Amino acid sequence: MTNDPWKGLSEGNMRRINAQGKHNFFWAIIENKAPALLMGIAPSTETMSELPTLKNINVQFRTVNGKALVISLLDNAHREIFETLCSDIVAAAEGAPDQAAALDRVLRRTRRWHFLLKGGSSKGLSKEEQRGLVAELALLREISTHVSPETAIEGWTGPDGAAKDFEFPAACIEVKARRGAAKPYVSISSVDQLSDVTGRQLFLRVYDVESAVIPEGDNLHGHVKNTLALFEDYPDCLNVLEECLEAVGYERGHDYEKRRWILGAERTFTVVNGFPRITPPLNSGVHNVTYAIDLAECAQFVTEFEPQILVGEA
Repeated sequence: MTNDPWKGLSEGNMRRINAQGKHNFFWAIIENKAPALLMGIAPSTETMSELPTLKNINVQFRTVNGKALVISLLDNAHREIFETLCSDIVAAAEGAPDQAAALDRVLRRTRRWHFLLKGGSSKGLSKEEQRGLVAELALLREISTHVSPETAIEGWTGPDGAAKDFEFPAACIEVKARRGAAKPYVSISSVDQLSDVTGRQLFLRVYDVESAVIPEGDNLHGHVKNTLALFEDYPDCLNVLEECLEAVGYERGHDYEKRRWILGAERTFTVVNGFPRITPPLNSGVHNVTYAIDLAECAQFVTEFEPQILVGEA
């Protein structure tokens, strides 16, 4: 590193990162000559938040000239990316209005780095998997905005392997994404996707999602970023969202930069008796059923989608 911020510091010493900064952040060297980011905390600031656990990085509350949050590097081979992590955390926290909010942002940002640094497969999401995720994130944002982030993230059950993509107290939603210019069909991958759920309404939400290698529009990272922004002030929900993204195979380290995804029209269908679908029970010996629905045959089931209905509100 040509601009190592810990250069010249000896063990037990620290250097304030920004003399004009709103919050007390320091570069520090702690025991075993480990480089660290230190945030000084007032005695009155609540510090009961659960601390994230990162590979090769330690996060803990300590007494260092008073109460402090200390993020330290355990493996010096990763010193350069650790400096990037620390600078990003400080930048995120400096915009907070008070120390409690700054501490919350530090911990949330650190959790985000946790998911980045966990690593994973090099394959990444396929084109169609990306298309589907873009559609599900669009619905997640809509529910978050019109009902609440808590309701939205609790209802996103697809990443957990549930039969439906979204399950709420009063309704379930299956989400499908298709190319706008494609034939008007959507694929159903199991009989459970459109099977009735006792006591709940069932909807099929279909998005037209176009794909192009162009400079305009949002790539997959952009759609994820726009969704995460709605959960910034809800740390518990943000943690669940991060876990859901990991569960569906999304990782920030993959190259999704070039391909843009453009959301087009969306339609909502009420799935009731008469809707074209295959429902259980199947005949004996029939398994693993997949089929396609012709949307042209579903016109009579089109409905206006009111997010409040998901929790039983008219």
